[in-house]
Amino acid sequence: MTILNPYLSFRDDAREAMTFYQQALGGELRIFSFGDYPGMADPSENDLVMHAQLTTADGMVLMGSDTPSSMSHQPAQGMSVSLAGDDESALRAVWDRLSEGATITLPFGPAPWGDQFGMLVDRFGTPWMFSAGQSPA
Repeated sequence: MTILNPYLSFRDDAREAMTFYQQALGGELRIFSFGDYPGMADPSENDLVMHAQLTTADGMVLMGSDTPSSMSHQPAQGMSVSLAGDDESALRAVWDRLSEGATITLPFGPAPWGDQFGMLVDRFGTPWMFSAGQSPA
């Protein structure tokens, strides 16, 4: 089986971001630092995140890492992490948590196609889209 998962890139705040996402989405968060694998980055960056994986009870997986200073880093652009489903109250709860410190691009509310829809860029620069309703994704 092949799976597709969002993998987010950060400069120095992956640990904080992934912990924030765990608070918003729930689930189990596993974090491995560069120091866990000597030689992967400059020793001054040993505390940075080499790989983090958040797995929720319902099977969603979100991954992320810090970008070492030896590599260029570009903030997320041209993409969004999308959450969709028919449980509006659950999606609204995640929206509310991720909205803390976010830039709201489109408030979560009625969409022309009948669902509830909203867009935001969270405080870590990750764009999110939310769609709650019965329409096909």
